[in-house]
Amino acid sequence: MSEKISIFRKIFRRVIWENLSTALILIGVFMLMQPFAMWMYSYSFIIILVGTIGFIITSHFPD
Repeated sequence: MSEKISIFRKIFRRVIWENLSTALILIGVFMLMQPFAMWMYSYSFIIILVGTIGFIITSHFPD
């Protein structure tokens, strides 16, 4: 049972998932500001929203 908990803690560490969520937000901002592809602009809000929700959820993960 303790092995499951330690694997769970290794996979769901706050630092890794917060950094991934922050990168997703930054990618979404880049997609919003770029001038050359309309499809990127169209999906930018969704990417920013997913990154923000992911950041809020992962901020409650254990350290």
